[in-house]
Amino acid sequence: MPAEQSYSDALKQDLGGLIAATELPEMSKHFLRSRWLDQLLWAEGRANSARGRYFLVRVIAIIGGVIVPALVSINAQPPAAPATAWLAPTVGWLTFTVSLAVAICMALEGFFRWGERWTHYRRLSELLKSEGWLFFQLAGPYQEAGSHAKAYPEFARRVEALVAADVDAFITQVAQKSKSQGEGEAAGGKP
Repeated sequence: MPAEQSYSDALKQDLGGLIAATELPEMSKHFLRSRWLDQLLWAEGRANSARGRYFLVRVIAIIGGVIVPALVSINAQPPAAPATAWLAPTVGWLTFTVSLAVAICMALEGFFRWGERWTHYRRLSELLKSEGWLFFQLAGPYQEAGSHAKAYPEFARRVEALVAADVDAFITQVAQKSKSQGEGEAAGGKP
């Protein structure tokens, strides 16, 4: 894969080629591109975005969590000379700023739940890929069909079931947790 081509673009090109190579009516190929491949790429993109945000806030929290105790211990030392009297207020403000950044990062992760969203979208992406590979190889539930044209209705049914189950899981697990946490905090309750 060329360096300038993203994984998503390579996946779209590779799977698009497989779709084009199947002996299916054009309408079925259109469904494969517009529904299955589009959903797969969308989930892949959302997983990558959530992973990036999750890693960013977690790295800031980890590094800040390590730095704050060191800053506190530096600030606890009395100034060695009047020339370093400026050090205590500076370290105090730096400690406050780093602590605030850690708290903000953890609050954002707690509300948006990027870690959960990452695993949720990654799971959907991998399930859609797996279903597609089984279909293209006429394996698993498609083995008895003998052709892509005969296997297509079962594939379409299974893809729609995956998408519907994903929507239900997202609404009940990820979105409801974020909503209830936001309401609990607004009402002064615990998350």
